[in-house]
Amino acid sequence: MKIKKKLNNNVAVVTDKTGNEIIVMGKGITYDKKAGDCIDVEQVEKQFVPSNKDFSMKFQEILLDIPSKYLEVSNCIIERAKKYLDAEIDDNIYISLTDHIHMAVKRYLDGMQVPNPLLLDIKRFYNKEYEIGCQALEIIKDQLKVELPEDEAGFIAFHFVNAQQNLESSKMVDIMKLVKEITNIVKYQMGLDFDEESVYYYRFITHLKFFAQRLFLENKQYTDEDNPLYHIVKEQYKKAFNCTQSVVKFVDNKYNYKISKEEQLYLTVHIENIITKSKK
Repeated sequence: MKIKKKLNNNVAVVTDKTGNEIIVMGKGITYDKKAGDCIDVEQVEKQFVPSNKDFSMKFQEILLDIPSKYLEVSNCIIERAKKYLDAEIDDNIYISLTDHIHMAVKRYLDGMQVPNPLLLDIKRFYNKEYEIGCQALEIIKDQLKVELPEDEAGFIAFHFVNAQQNLESSKMVDIMKLVKEITNIVKYQMGLDFDEESVYYYRFITHLKFFAQRLFLENKQYTDEDNPLYHIVKEQYKKAFNCTQSVVKFVDNKYNYKISKEEQLYLTVHIENIITKSKK
């Protein structure tokens, strides 16, 4: 690989044998090198094939403005997250997370703390991503010698939620808001205290998140087909079904979205499972 542009001692823009532009990372791979020199492929630890020029330019801009240690920390966190979440993560997180950590540390050292108003919701609805956020704080403390507050675990978690689904932050806020609204309806109408550690709660929240994503991203009104199971569930789980109808009315009135009978069926079953679990 031939160096096209040296960004720092650990990162460079290179061209491969076919002339494709690639961003490569590796400890000291460009030390004492300049444009036109070659890099040993064996020394490359990470490489990006930019999907577009915008990503390439933003990545280069970040690395020119931010000390390389922040990218190293970010990379460590992302690699940990990939294993823990077992999910595809958009490469743009290398830009957004590196920039965020750099700014968060700078604010902290300047005596500024930014509260995270979504922290409790992130902990409840995206607990795996929140756990990564907590692990990230430990990595930052170990490698950068800065102990960031818990609010930052929530902000970092939010980056991973966004990177898995490739959503705009505003959409993620909308999704979390709707999930919270529906859980509150269920909680107060059924008089429940959720066991947030239970598998039933986890399945319920996961279902609501996917439903909210469909509402905000697709906003399709589905044509209902008659499903015999719908009528069975309606009769067998009357309290849960009545609660579902409250959710249906709320979503229709506030979001102008009609929940299909199939969706009502699944929601009723999830609510029933939570009711049953709470009685044990």
